[in-house]
Amino acid sequence: MSGKKGIGNVAGMRTRRKGGKTAPEEGDGFDRSSGFTLASQADAWLGRMAERNYSETSLSAAKWALKMFLSWAQERSLSTPEVITKPILESYQSWLYRYQKADGQPLSVRTQRARLGTLQRFFSWLCKSGQLLANPAADLELPRKAYPALPKVLNGEELRRLMGQPDVTDPLGLRDRTILELLYATGMRRSELVGLDLGDVDLTTASVHVRKGKGGKGRLLPLGAGALRWLQAYLDKSRPALSISAAERAFFLSGYGERFNPNYLGNWVAKTLKAAGIEKKGACHLLRHSCATHMMENGADLRCIQQLLGHARLDTTEIYTEVSIRHLREVYNQTHPNAQAKGT
Repeated sequence: MSGKKGIGNVAGMRTRRKGGKTAPEEGDGFDRSSGFTLASQADAWLGRMAERNYSETSLSAAKWALKMFLSWAQERSLSTPEVITKPILESYQSWLYRYQKADGQPLSVRTQRARLGTLQRFFSWLCKSGQLLANPAADLELPRKAYPALPKVLNGEELRRLMGQPDVTDPLGLRDRTILELLYATGMRRSELVGLDLGDVDLTTASVHVRKGKGGKGRLLPLGAGALRWLQAYLDKSRPALSISAAERAFFLSGYGERFNPNYLGNWVAKTLKAAGIEKKGACHLLRHSCATHMMENGADLRCIQQLLGHARLDTTEIYTEVSIRHLREVYNQTHPNAQAKGT
């Protein structure tokens, strides 16, 4: 690929207004004077990922990781894959470690690992496709994972305040309440929610089909009575008022009658949490964590939580056992005869 738009357009259209779509980004200015430059090969790799049906989220993450590396490489006149060596990549790794965002904060270890992991996969593909004889990123040692912080969750009172924020007498407010209910009821990710189509929600069988979860994997999720009531109300009263075109099959519609943008949804949930007087971070993931933790506290099996959340590995889900132990400790201290200190 050698078009002027380049990697800025591979992952699709970006959204700059509420739930809508705009034109692709302008050209990125990287060297595409031949098909063998880093930028041209990055275009080809992203195109191959798209052909293999990687999700838009994965494509977007890979695109931004490559853009950061290409900018760094261009400043140092590194324009072709064969000039990239392991020491050069280690220099880039050090640069990532020292990099500061606009707010003055460094990149998280998770972000650093993700950016470097993208380069490992990119250079591995260059080797497999015959563009390189050896992979300079093969033995790159990534930063060690930080010990995961226990996820914060909402308590019952906070959930009540949050759910009470939308004005359900208004079509947009009714839609917003339904979105909050579904996020908490199923623990789905924001990208999974905005990706739902009309045929994915079956009120008759009380289930929702997430067709493309993380890693492109699908799963079928149950719906409780509370979520069903709000979904039915949304379909009866809200969606018809928001619908502009019968061709739009997105389940949740923006104020423009289009599919939501995941970033907009996350920002909106964060603002709604703040409006409810809740200072906990996490936005949509806060509801996801709350769903899993509350189910765990009420006796749900860890494997069921794993299936509900769509975790590929059980050890990812196990963090909720650490969260629920705090609840168990509170119950233990209140109920066990020997839990309270007694005088001698």
